[in-house]
Amino acid sequence: MVSSLRGMNDLFGSDAEKYSYFLDVASSVAKRYGYEFIRTPLLEETGLFLRSVGESSDIVGKEMYRFSDKGGNDVCLRPEGTAGVVRSFIEQKLDRKGGIHRFCYSGTMYRYERPQKGRLREFSQFGCESFGEESVYEDASVILLVAQIFSTLGIAYTLKLNSLGCKGCMPSYKDLLVEFVKSHTEAICDDCKRRVDTNPIRVLDCKNESCQAIYKDAPKLLDHLCSGCKNDFAKLKELLNQSDLGFEIDSHLVRGLDYYTKSAFEFVSSGIGSQNAIAGGGRYDTLVEYLGGKSTPAIGFAIGIERILDLIVPQETKGKLFYIGSLDEDSLDASFAAALQKRASVQTFFEPKPRSLKNHLKTADKIGASHCCVIGSNELADDSIWVKDLLSKEEQTIKIKDFNGLF
Repeated sequence: MVSSLRGMNDLFGSDAEKYSYFLDVASSVAKRYGYEFIRTPLLEETGLFLRSVGESSDIVGKEMYRFSDKGGNDVCLRPEGTAGVVRSFIEQKLDRKGGIHRFCYSGTMYRYERPQKGRLREFSQFGCESFGEESVYEDASVILLVAQIFSTLGIAYTLKLNSLGCKGCMPSYKDLLVEFVKSHTEAICDDCKRRVDTNPIRVLDCKNESCQAIYKDAPKLLDHLCSGCKNDFAKLKELLNQSDLGFEIDSHLVRGLDYYTKSAFEFVSSGIGSQNAIAGGGRYDTLVEYLGGKSTPAIGFAIGIERILDLIVPQETKGKLFYIGSLDEDSLDASFAAALQKRASVQTFFEPKPRSLKNHLKTADKIGASHCCVIGSNELADDSIWVKDLLSKEEQTIKIKDFNGLF
């Protein structure tokens, strides 16, 4: 039997409905915040992610779908969305134009990791990236955008915040952290031993319980921020409080990618098991310049769509759905023409096989139609159509020429 690859699942039925509903909600909210849609390729040069995500990250070290194409190019399927948007931002020379540029995207990402609930090898993300605004008000706006998406979907969450500092205060903190970690070298895991020499702040993100017990006593970055970062973080907390958005401070929140600076945040939910992060993001003010562009402040986030499908309850559609069918072969052309006419203004289901009225009504009810409309020999002779409102139970026969305008 032919089956899908491990960790690469089909999406259909109620999950497909929830997926579509989520994209409608997220895109609508992002548009109100001034974001425009962007689409980037699934396949990129591997170097883009080596430089942006960071060689010390698990994504680059263990999880990328990486190969050489027929031209000998080192390429990979994108493991995350931000790097491709930044590459496009630079390639289109938007970094040279100045001003603020805001983009939203959705699409599939690929990471070769152990599949589990809410974590697949092929997965989907919705994300937003904002370029050109360094004000902490933009940080607050981005976080509030995510909160509004989840509130609209009816998803409960906890917001976690941290500051990762800047290139002014981070180096001295790293020195303190390295000194602390190396004093516990015998007790930490192999991943942490590797990270301490590549990107030491990533040890704080270790999922090993014994390591986490050690790091509870590690120096806190929030205690070593420069005055600028400290003031920005205080202002961010003030703005979120003014917006009645609750949050928790998590001094070990460093995110899984190397490019973050200053504000970092995660939205977590208790309803999806151990992999409880449903959205995350932060500032990456150095990434555009690091990838060859002009220095540009930036901030963004991504939502893992598969992770939240079980939390979404789509609102019931209040619009109309017309079911149109025929009672005999001779009436098929007329019912098909009526369906084409109706589809210009409302969702319409056409049944291509002649059936009895009883069977038409049964199918219309099964698909949740608001109206069942049928043409038989009598209606065909009179150029009319029989219509039953399945909610009010009212029935009437009307002329085809009036059919579209009456509903």
